[in-house]
This record gives sequence, C-alpha cells and structure tokens, in this order.
Amino acid sequence: MSTTEQTEQTTDKKRVPFTWVAVGIAVVALLLAGVVSYYASANPDGLEYVAEKTGFIDSASEHGAADGPLADYGTKGVDDERLSGGLAGVIGTVVVLVLAGGLALVVRRRPGSTEE
Repeated sequence: MSTTEQTEQTTDKKRVPFTWVAVGIAVVALLLAGVVSYYASANPDGLEYVAEKTGFIDSASEHGAADGPLADYGTKGVDDERLSGGLAGVIGTVVVLVLAGGLALVVRRRPGSTEE
C-alpha cells in the first residue's frame, strides 16, 4: 500500500462531531456525580478520621464557606442526606463542566489561524 493510499484511507475514517463527544462526557460525568455520590460513605473522610484518632478534632474551626449552599458535601435546604449529597455532586459537576468548556472555547485554535 502506498503512502497516498494510506493517507486517503486514514482521512476516510468517519469523525465523531465534537458536540457528541462533549455531550457524552457531560452525561457520564453527571451520572457519576449523581449516582456515585448517592452511595458515598457517611463516615468521616481521612483527615477527620485522623483528627479524631489523634485527639485534635476539637481544635478545628469553621472555614469561610461553612455557611455556603454546598458546604459539607451537601445542598442547603435539602433534608434527605443522600439526595442532598447527590445534588451537590451534580451542581459541582455542572459548574466544573461549564468552566472547563468556557476555558476550552477561549483557548482553542481557530481554523485558518497561523502559528508562529
């Protein structure tokens, strides 16, 4: 097979539109955020566990965002603890996807632009 034939064969592959890839990534991320966080452990995280075991948990103070709408892996105003955690995961994922998508749009290469 000649180089020309290989090039033609390579370019004949069907490309998946970026929109479909982005939607697929978003759906998977949202499903993971909502479903996996629903089954997250209610036990303290590693740092809290160590703080309890070594006896300095009482010296901890609240951070600046302790009264925030998504503080402590939950959603303020939602009484069901599992639903609250799942909703916080979904909201956090949406925020990250929007920020990452916006950044990608800002820094992407424009067609026809020349690189120097």
